[in-house]
Amino acid sequence: MIEPAVAGVIGWPVKHSKSPLIHRFWLAKLGMDGDYCRFPVAPGRLGQFVAALPAMGLRGVNVTVPHKLDCMAMLAELAPSAQAVGAVNTIVVEEEGHLSGHNTDVLGIAGPAAAAIKGRAMLVVGSGGAARAGAAAARRCGAAALFILARNQAEAAVILAQTGLAGAVVPWGDVLPASIGLVFNATQLGMAGQLPLHLDLSPLPDDAVVFDAVYAPLETALLASARSRGLATIDGLAMLIGQAAEAFRLFYGAGAPRQHDAELREYLTR
Repeated sequence: MIEPAVAGVIGWPVKHSKSPLIHRFWLAKLGMDGDYCRFPVAPGRLGQFVAALPAMGLRGVNVTVPHKLDCMAMLAELAPSAQAVGAVNTIVVEEEGHLSGHNTDVLGIAGPAAAAIKGRAMLVVGSGGAARAGAAAARRCGAAALFILARNQAEAAVILAQTGLAGAVVPWGDVLPASIGLVFNATQLGMAGQLPLHLDLSPLPDDAVVFDAVYAPLETALLASARSRGLATIDGLAMLIGQAAEAFRLFYGAGAPRQHDAELREYLTR
């Protein structure tokens, strides 16, 4: 008897995660025998849980706050995506219980934003894990330059240097460079319960794109400001679904049925 393919997501807390909805939606569309579950894992229990993944019969887990850095030392191998970002958001159980770490956020950003990045300057707001993924996406997609707007300018400088791209760290509150093709908000500003992110978008060219990683709410103050200026926008669900699609491939060995994205977006926003 073949056991169903089961994967999941770990975090502390993790009850807010929409990942089970996404993966179960795709499993149902493909008629696959599998499941995807939430696993609340306290920081002090992370090592025990990761070590038990093969015994639990899981194909792997997505990793969210606060475990993306701490889990790295517990894995046998880091894929180039995880090395480029310096964080793991996906653990895959390979043959014989071998654990590998990946970062699918890069594809979650690059997928919907590649055309806006290639040959253009990109501005990343923030200096955390999502900002690192944004910087890696800039390099992957052939950005002409990378600018990082962050309160932690020292960390931003490290991220910029690791990409090898031209650009600069922009002090918080400074006027945005006028050459930006894509603005990517990699902070929690604008999320429900957080302060909004207010940027003066007036220096941006008319063909610039504004991308917000926040998806709760889906319409953030930043995106509303961009639309009022007539700029194209990309919302947080685009990144969430994009990174989940790569994780789905890693877990289940099948491509996510992306032809149903419109239906999935409607399902996630009910």
